[in-house]
Amino acid sequence: MPAQRKPEAAHELTATSAPPATLGMSSVGFSRLEDHLKRRYLESGRFPGTQTLVYRRGHIAHSAVQGYADLERKVPMKDDTIFRIYSMTKPITTVAFMMLVEEGHVALDEPVHKYIPQWKDLRVFVAGTVPLFQTRPVNRPMQIVDLLRHTSGLTYGFQQRSNVDAAYREKKIGEVIKAGTMQSMIDELANIPLEFSPGEAWNYSVSTDVLGYLIEKISGKPFEQFLKERIFDPLGMNDTAFYVPGEKAHRFAACYNASPGGMASFHAPGAKGSLTLQDDPTTSSFLTPPSFISGGGGLCSTAADYLTFCRALLNGGELGGVRLLAPKTLALMTTNHLPGGHDLTQLSRSLFSEATYAGVGFGLGFSVTMNPALTLIPGSAGEYAWGGAATTSFWIDPAEDLIAIFMTQVLPSSAYPVRRELRTLVYSAITDSNL
Repeated sequence: MPAQRKPEAAHELTATSAPPATLGMSSVGFSRLEDHLKRRYLESGRFPGTQTLVYRRGHIAHSAVQGYADLERKVPMKDDTIFRIYSMTKPITTVAFMMLVEEGHVALDEPVHKYIPQWKDLRVFVAGTVPLFQTRPVNRPMQIVDLLRHTSGLTYGFQQRSNVDAAYREKKIGEVIKAGTMQSMIDELANIPLEFSPGEAWNYSVSTDVLGYLIEKISGKPFEQFLKERIFDPLGMNDTAFYVPGEKAHRFAACYNASPGGMASFHAPGAKGSLTLQDDPTTSSFLTPPSFISGGGGLCSTAADYLTFCRALLNGGELGGVRLLAPKTLALMTTNHLPGGHDLTQLSRSLFSEATYAGVGFGLGFSVTMNPALTLIPGSAGEYAWGGAATTSFWIDPAEDLIAIFMTQVLPSSAYPVRRELRTLVYSAITDSNL
């Protein structure tokens, strides 16, 4: 393993750049990466614009923007463009929850119904449709750890694979366009059966939204306030929030729908060329504080802010004197927690996930690479990652002392294999491997 870097000083919360060659990386490799994005995605009209950020050995090795943040108004993509990061909210929520675990307020093996009493008698789907479900008892109660690793039996409506997720759609639970409140979600879920008994399978779900609710209940503070006071303000993540205030609205990107054959439409109003405007940044619901504070997908952020969060994780849970978590807690989170040591392809029941590769498991809030050879793309054992519905993504590779962040705004993230391509291109730019 590479030597651990010393904790960074408080004045180093803002990342500095260095020539790629001094960081063991190739400027030619990064040019190839940007040329690939331009040729395959921008010139073809698949993406409106992109932002790529690669950090290694304590410095930014590569930072580039291309194309437009808003095609309709020809607003160029910029370094400070604000994006809907959707499920890249999940790692932040999970880190916040693990802060409460570290402080002894909650334990991972506790039953969820200790904190949500109306969930004590949850049952598992057998047959039927809403509201006439046939159900059976769970084999064991849902535990806190099930929420963190998506083995809870909960689901997402957009999975479109069962009568259970159809009930989620009817109640508008966990949708891209948010509805209700955290409390109304909890109340509705009490009356919908689980897909399976907790711990029996992996299913991408609203579990992290439930964690946001629990953070509020356990801490006694509004969830958004907890994140601001404990993570965003201390780390200087000033552009990360559950809505975009008026003075920053001009930096907010438009969101588009790829809509290739068979893909979900995500409520796109009308096609324009190969992209459909899905959310206009001048009229977006993200411009006002939401009623539903989604710990699973509600945040907006910038590449720079998210890099700050990732740097704290790469640095053992601390950055510039601000400690989020202890190194041992972070090590626990980035270890595969899927029952039986299985990977996602073996245990997943999801029709959609932000990671489905063989050789990749799931920890507490992140996918975790167990066997890079099985993924058939370059990488390292112990690398952890996640992405968002609008094709934003990140990964952290402790073995290579590397962070990569990619931003665009195109739904759904499964439309194109850009994440696999980015891994290949970024790792091919490494000239001085730590392995």
